[in-house]
Amino acid sequence: MFTEVGHWLETRTSLSGDWPPEAVTAAKGDHRVSVVLPARNEESTVGKIVGRIRRDLQERLPLVDELVVVDSHSHDATARRAADAGARVVFQNAPLPRYGAMTGKGDALWKALAVTTGDVVVFVDADLRDFSSRFVTGLLGPLLSDPSVAYVKGCYDRPLTEGAISRPHAGGRVTELVARPLINLHWPELAGFRQPLAGEYAGRRATLERLPFVTGYGVELGLLIDLLGLVGLDALAQVDLGVRAHSHQTLDALGQMAAHIMLTAWTRLERQGRVPASAAPYHEILQFPTTGDDRRPRVSDVSVHERPPLITVPEYVEGLRPGPEPG
Repeated sequence: MFTEVGHWLETRTSLSGDWPPEAVTAAKGDHRVSVVLPARNEESTVGKIVGRIRRDLQERLPLVDELVVVDSHSHDATARRAADAGARVVFQNAPLPRYGAMTGKGDALWKALAVTTGDVVVFVDADLRDFSSRFVTGLLGPLLSDPSVAYVKGCYDRPLTEGAISRPHAGGRVTELVARPLINLHWPELAGFRQPLAGEYAGRRATLERLPFVTGYGVELGLLIDLLGLVGLDALAQVDLGVRAHSHQTLDALGQMAAHIMLTAWTRLERQGRVPASAAPYHEILQFPTTGDDRRPRVSDVSVHERPPLITVPEYVEGLRPGPEPG
């Protein structure tokens, strides 16, 4: 199995520098490209990211046709900063209201896919610091140059910054302690993905609309596992985007994230008939807070919910894609 992974690494891994913006734009042809930023309380970074994409990939080069920020129940000025910088802002609960309101990043991504029009869609997290437009061009390069590639995942070095101390390769704790061990144990074909939980990836709409979207933190792992079954390993690629600096979660939040990842893996194992359905795991976790003065144990619900493949949603199939909320 790992011989196959080694071959995949050699043939399906590239660097963002391998895809110059001008060459990617030339390869665009008749494709329509949408870029989506899911955002929750990211007023300090979202405007800068949107502004950079607009300047580099809409005004200087005609690469990105549509730039959308999905505001995920923010309590700050995220929506205003995004709109002022030139993005179309969609509020998470507005599209497909008949399907009810849910929370979580995966739900925001599903809604974004429903309201965008590109046949190629790029997803970029809105909390990135020192964002470069090479994140977008790097992800688009393999898709626009090779029709056999259906999905491209970003990878990078993740520093862990705590106060004045920065450790270059110490980020991605849930990735290394939870996600990658699960992948190696159960889906070793995917072991070559350096950052399986990365929030930067791109895919063809015709592929993405056939996938369910986990609404919480497990969305990236769920997509990767489901893509393996849907299109196979050779239709997947990864691009090294360099260094990704962003805000870090608390240890308590990482614990909840880890539970989402494990439950998402379990749902896939159950769906594939590899674990008995009668042994469903519990969906709450007891945590002892590591920050603040109140250290009493707290219970968190880490249930995993899913949105269905959009290709099964009549409003989507019929082209009735609602726009953003007014204002």
